Amino acid sequence: MKQFLYGIDFGTTNSAIVIYDEEAGQIFDKIIIPSLIYFYANPEKGSEKTYVVGEEAVAAYLSDGMQGRFIKSVKQILSRSSFTETRIQGKKYTASDLVAVILKELKFRADTLTGQDGQKAVIGRPVFFDDDDVQKDTLAQTRLQKAADLAGFTQVRFQYEPIGAAFAYERNLQSKENVLVADLGGGTTDFTYLTLDPQKAGSKDRKSDMMASGGIYIGGDSFDSAFMWEKGTPYFGRDVQYQAGGGKYLTVPKSLFANICTWEKMNFLNGQRVKKEMDDYYYFSGKDRTFKNLITLVENNLGYSVFQSIEKTKIALSGTDSTVFNYKHDDISISEEISLPEYEQIIAKDVARITAYLQRFLAENNIAPSTIDTIFLTGGTSMVRGIQRLFQDQFPHVNLRSGDNFNSVAIGLAYSGYLFEN
Repeated sequence: MKQFLYGIDFGTTNSAIVIYDEEAGQIFDKIIIPSLIYFYANPEKGSEKTYVVGEEAVAAYLSDGMQGRFIKSVKQILSRSSFTETRIQGKKYTASDLVAVILKELKFRADTLTGQDGQKAVIGRPVFFDDDDVQKDTLAQTRLQKAADLAGFTQVRFQYEPIGAAFAYERNLQSKENVLVADLGGGTTDFTYLTLDPQKAGSKDRKSDMMASGGIYIGGDSFDSAFMWEKGTPYFGRDVQYQAGGGKYLTVPKSLFANICTWEKMNFLNGQRVKKEMDDYYYFSGKDRTFKNLITLVENNLGYSVFQSIEKTKIALSGTDSTVFNYKHDDISISEEISLPEYEQIIAKDVARITAYLQRFLAENNIAPSTIDTIFLTGGTSMVRGIQRLFQDQFPHVNLRSGDNFNSVAIGLAYSGYLFEN
């Protein structure tokens, strides 16, 4: 019987699983799905299908009238001690339970292809789940391990995601290189500096080749949040004023709009007290049309569809100098042209934070730019032109390389079977 190892890149936006045939020493197949879960509003009694995962989640969310519970970016709650559980369809779900839902789906699809019950997996993890907070990092690692157990994996090892990407790149090298790997995902940006050598590919001990690793809690979701604040919230009443006591006019609290800029905080607006406050602001604003958009957004659970439009805008600007931020649903109508310079100004603070962290990373680890042969970029956010320019400006003498931005990490993880030798 063939022996298979699964390389799993559980990501904020997408998750991938690569099946490695250990006997043949080659990739057997690979699968990628969006990291999305949709729990039906009213699942059929007696039916085991109470939720769907991946591509089907979006379709089910829309066909179900967006009335159920739609969950994205679940990876970001792994390190949050404030998140203990949520109740869906009357059942308690912890962070590990939610992550396990996605891991189970990946395992099911891979097992269907292999015809086996895959038990062995190398699972990727960011260098830091939440900047340099060791306590939060330990919590996230523990939760991810439990999720793997719940998903049915009995043999598990963990590997830093950028190291996984590096091992995928190493297979294509002709000679030894010092490589800075930048893995830019939806939630984090991770760096690893290491020596890659095609003669060592598959070797069991690579510790001496790993010279430095680090990361920062900024990614594509941060860019989307900044865009929502600058370009989305004005259409939802951000600067609306309402009549307070004594005939005074005040601006609606900014906290309402901060909550619609981050996916996991959007649920804060579903409480009865907050809904009552929103109704009052709407009435005392003279029934402002843009503030009514905010009520529509919350009542109809439209958050994901708005962020889909923001994502499309970001992707379009990776290949063109201008596009239209377009969103139409119910009474909400947004159509605004966005130029590349305008977008880059919106994300400038986050790009500056990544740049500052990268410079600190190099300095603290005594890495001279002149010693870097190649910079390998991976992850969906690496395609943002402002990010590309960051590396071109910082390292004008260094070759920029990229591979399969959505599968590189999982491929490298599948090549990390040496971790089971210890």
